[in-house]
Amino acid sequence: MRRRRLAPLLAVSVTATLAPAFATSTAAAAPTATPANVSPANASSAAAKGSLDRYVKQKPRWKRCDAGSPAEFQCATIKVPLDYRAPGGKRIDMAISRIKSTAPDKRHGVLLSNPGGPGGEGLYMPLGMREKLPKSAQQKYDLIGFDPRGVGKSSPVSCGLKPEDENWLRPYKKETFDKDVAWARGVADKCKKKAGDTLRHITTRNTARDMDLLRAVLGEKKLSYVGYSYGTYLGSVYTQLFPRRADRFVLDSAVDPARAWRGMIQWWAEGAEPAFDRWTEWAAERSQKYDLGDTPKKVDRTLWDLVAQADEKPIEVDGVPTTGDDIRSGMRAAVFTPQYATEGVVELKKAAAGKPASAKKLAAFARSGGSGGTASEVAGGTAGTAAHASETPSDNTLASLWSVVCGDNSAAWSRDPESYRRDAIEDKGRYPLFGDFASSIKPCAFWDKSAEPATKVNNSVGSLIVQNEWDPQTPLPSGQALHADMKGSKMVTVLGGEGHGVYPNGNACTDDTVASYLSTGELPAKDVTCKATADSNEKARKDQKRDVLPGSPLPKRAPDRF
Repeated sequence: MRRRRLAPLLAVSVTATLAPAFATSTAAAAPTATPANVSPANASSAAAKGSLDRYVKQKPRWKRCDAGSPAEFQCATIKVPLDYRAPGGKRIDMAISRIKSTAPDKRHGVLLSNPGGPGGEGLYMPLGMREKLPKSAQQKYDLIGFDPRGVGKSSPVSCGLKPEDENWLRPYKKETFDKDVAWARGVADKCKKKAGDTLRHITTRNTARDMDLLRAVLGEKKLSYVGYSYGTYLGSVYTQLFPRRADRFVLDSAVDPARAWRGMIQWWAEGAEPAFDRWTEWAAERSQKYDLGDTPKKVDRTLWDLVAQADEKPIEVDGVPTTGDDIRSGMRAAVFTPQYATEGVVELKKAAAGKPASAKKLAAFARSGGSGGTASEVAGGTAGTAAHASETPSDNTLASLWSVVCGDNSAAWSRDPESYRRDAIEDKGRYPLFGDFASSIKPCAFWDKSAEPATKVNNSVGSLIVQNEWDPQTPLPSGQALHADMKGSKMVTVLGGEGHGVYPNGNACTDDTVASYLSTGELPAKDVTCKATADSNEKARKDQKRDVLPGSPLPKRAPDRF
């Protein structure tokens, strides 16, 4: 199969201006200020703020989160409006947590965090942040966690989806496309029927408003923040809506706001192509050890011959038949770590020849592993007690994912199923590993129109963007695009850095830059370029294989999430 090399990806224009549905305040916020001007255009700001006053006056009833957690790790629940345009209407829960500053006399404020998603629970993030932050930063902040609206303990949403509904990254096949359309329509219909009135308000913009309401409840003038992956988008939206209330923001492994969300999913395919080329070169240089070919072209042919063989007759991998589509999907993420991909293909080659192979090294090509597993599998590591797991709907991770991915920006999704067929065929040719998976039809094609326009991020808020060069979920150009949109930002780029999520990685260059900013509030004078070390990349590889998010009882990041 002939593969096309990916053309350079250009940063998005920074000239776009914000045209929000709701105006935002640029005045400095008092400690008890409410989220700025969230009333609809045809209602008075004074009336809306009056309605929000009852939320701001809440006093969280802090208590130990659970019997297995440290006594100093406290949880509470506050109420937030389901619809900020009608704050006097239905209310939903926002589950929050905290670990107080270790040195009150040195305390600077609050540090919120988000692990990614959409649909990732953040209630237990303070435990992980405490493990990773230097002592100076722990003294500066109360560490605040929260489950985003609709997630975990924050009034979790459900669409009543079954396991068969959860495989959403589907390869294009002419003979199955009509079934894929029916699946996508069915998921959207189930969500609308079960929770449509709620789901339309489970959006990033509203979660950002919840963050600002939490800031006000806590009596803080500003908030600081560390967000990973999807959490970078949430953080950037907050800076756009509440620029004067954003303090020290670290955005690690960044989403390009202009591509939320169909374009970001498609970037999984686009970004894999240069990583594939890098992998073929790496494996060819080590042909004596791995025997996959002594030139990049030969390594390329080895892989595609295996795909063709598996398409004709699935290859048994750990007792499971593995198709060519499974191999393509598995390689999409694996190639960002050349050694991991190479070892996997070596074992796949053995399995294809009917020889014993290492199931561990073949994990990337297992049917469930190829697309990161179902949402239920990923959510199996959910933090907290068994009782919490039973309280959260089994499809909560996926229901909240679709709420955001479809509801943030419905304009990004065509309503014509045939357009997805055309895109999938074209993109499989352009990006053979994953193009059809990324571009084929999704439930968003049948989702209701977004409640408000998508956020156009274009501001001068100070922030620190941190990015690996070889990130499989949010490729380097995505981080560069956010850096261009946030003109007050500085960027830390880890050349040769592998994996999704940078801080902390044991690399003094990156870790010290982030820690210094959080401790002092001073951004680097210019962008910083760090070089990955063998140890930092090895740590990233181990973290990607862990059952939990590093330092936290949260689910691992899956290849089908941000």
